[in-house]
Amino acid sequence: MQQDEVAARVRQVIDATGVSAREFARRIVIDPSKLSRSLNGTRRFTAAELARIADIGGVDVGRLIGTAAGTADDATPGAAAGGTTGSAADGPAATPSTVRAPSPSRPPSPSPSPSPEGGRPLQIVRETVRLIAERGFHAVRVADIAAACHTSTAAIHYHFPGRDELLEAAVRWCMDEDTRRRAEATAGTRHAGDELRLLIDLQTPRTEQQRRQWCVWLDLWAEAARSTTVGRLHVEYYRQWRGTVADVIRRGIEQGVFRPVDADSTALALTALIDGLASQVLATEPGRPGTGAQAMHDALISHVDAGLTAPVTD
Repeated sequence: MQQDEVAARVRQVIDATGVSAREFARRIVIDPSKLSRSLNGTRRFTAAELARIADIGGVDVGRLIGTAAGTADDATPGAAAGGTTGSAADGPAATPSTVRAPSPSRPPSPSPSPSPEGGRPLQIVRETVRLIAERGFHAVRVADIAAACHTSTAAIHYHFPGRDELLEAAVRWCMDEDTRRRAEATAGTRHAGDELRLLIDLQTPRTEQQRRQWCVWLDLWAEAARSTTVGRLHVEYYRQWRGTVADVIRRGIEQGVFRPVDADSTALALTALIDGLASQVLATEPGRPGTGAQAMHDALISHVDAGLTAPVTD
């Protein structure tokens, strides 16, 4: 019964934010299917997930779990006196014995600071991604992330109890950001040839932000070989990414701008070429001899033109 009551309070928070469940899952950095199962009562929310939900919703975590004064109607944004300062991975289920209000709702912080954009959980994940890009995952300490967020290590562990949870959240955030950017860049594009070139542009590491994103991916590739959780996310991301490219190729074949090729195998070859060239670009310092971003872009366009673009007929 208590599990159903917690799910009902979380639904109230989601409804009050005015976003879809999928978007809310993105904001709390959790697999949308896990959120759905928890809302449907087939999976328990973990204590860390409830902490992130409380942070994004601006409510006291004790009201979500049912151990603080108030009713379920109080579990709406702004209902808590001060909100929270504020893992995607399954962890211990949240119960009154694992989450006790009000003490967990305010993890220690070195000094008061304004609420970060998007809430503390997203700030933690964004800074984790930045530090991974700069140093590599295994060189990043929780203390480094806390310092970057101007908070305490206790606050980091409050939202993400362990490094595995943090890594999974960082991978998922990168996946979601990459998917969002692709959708925004190609929205309204009807010509499949133009869309494929836009996708190639997005994958070419020209800017510092693009290079940072690729650095994260390279680090995560290595981690995926060792971590079952990251490996699953890696497989999921590449399935979606290759599927996107294959769908564009199929539309191009229908439009007559691409040759009648096997879309899936062609997408596999093209995405593998993108990965290989990008790794060479990252190994070359900007301005130094080697494989540069423009050379990568030119090679990819030549590959598409030679093997995919249909000849113009009179």
